[in-house]
Amino acid sequence: MQVNTLILGAGAAGLQAAAFAGPKTLVIDHAKAPGEKIRISGGGRCNFTNLGTTAANFISRNPHFAKSALARYSQWDFIDLVDRHRIPWHEKTLGQLFCDTSAKDIIAMLRSEMEAAQARLWLNTAVEEVSHDGDLFHVRLSRDGKVGTVQARALVVATGGKSIPKMGATGLAYQIATQFGLAVTDTRPALVPFTFSDEKFKPLAGTATPARVTTQDGTSFDEAMLFTHRGLSGPAILQASSYWHDGEDVTVAVAPDLDLAPLLKDQRRDQGRKALTTALGAHLPPRLVDYLSGEMDLTGNVGDISDGRIDAICEVLANWSLKPSGTEGYRTAEVTLGGVDTDGLSSKTMEAKAVPGLYFIGEAVDVTGWLGGYNFQWAWSSGYAAGTAIAARLG
Repeated sequence: MQVNTLILGAGAAGLQAAAFAGPKTLVIDHAKAPGEKIRISGGGRCNFTNLGTTAANFISRNPHFAKSALARYSQWDFIDLVDRHRIPWHEKTLGQLFCDTSAKDIIAMLRSEMEAAQARLWLNTAVEEVSHDGDLFHVRLSRDGKVGTVQARALVVATGGKSIPKMGATGLAYQIATQFGLAVTDTRPALVPFTFSDEKFKPLAGTATPARVTTQDGTSFDEAMLFTHRGLSGPAILQASSYWHDGEDVTVAVAPDLDLAPLLKDQRRDQGRKALTTALGAHLPPRLVDYLSGEMDLTGNVGDISDGRIDAICEVLANWSLKPSGTEGYRTAEVTLGGVDTDGLSSKTMEAKAVPGLYFIGEAVDVTGWLGGYNFQWAWSSGYAAGTAIAARLG
């Protein structure tokens, strides 16, 4: 069969592109249901965008690449779409927007938009081979035990990255890019917990604390940090992981918004008989204080502690140097850092410069957002860019 546009991948970016690509669009996916990463995101409520989205919230070899798509389909455009579908939502911290009820509302909205555009969806469909004859793309597919070929004037690769392989993630986008001569930057897991081979934080598993986590390049994030059986997680750690490289240290400041030294000095004056660990436990999780007492000298009563020792303790708490042994990898990574090199793509249309009609969108591209709805916004923006460009090109 022949179509105008064949979209590989029925995730956020692929479904969005289908709503704008024009007539005779077919979306295929090897999964049993569309939008599986949408469904599980945000604890099942989908952090679908962020009010503060700008290109500065994305990591790419070309920090300017995302600007065009983000400007032409912004967070406000997607919020308007959500509102038109009467999906209730709320804002959490740091501009993060979530559905009130279920992430399935976003999937249903995208399917409704796609169907209104008369795009078709084939699930349980695997890509066997992709080729191009200079005019049409030929994609051999396996569906319901049968193998057939779809010819398409435009091919959109929206198959994502390598993160969460149990949901079917593969490196297909990178294979197709390489086949057609596009460069692919180094990829690695991002927005992922840190691990420590000695399981040093196992006694603290389940303890959370506000923290400032700083990577060696000076990038800092102030959010919650969670101790786990295997290491460190929580928003501050996930954010930092995107800027961390194997072998590097990270610096953690616990309770970064508290000026601990004057607080301890006040306690020394008013509650001098309290143990120093008890005094610290008024400001930090007690389990963390107990753990730190094995790492540093926290003996004695607070009334007996000198200014110099208080300042030294606070200095350590503000500059706790840690060396992760690694991360939990693609198994739990929310996204893949790196991807199809943006040098080979048009920032306006997502089309491959050297292969007319071939488009890469979403997580497959070397544009990786922060935690907090930014990666979904990139899916909406890049999907819109490719879809509208195809509709204009094919009429």
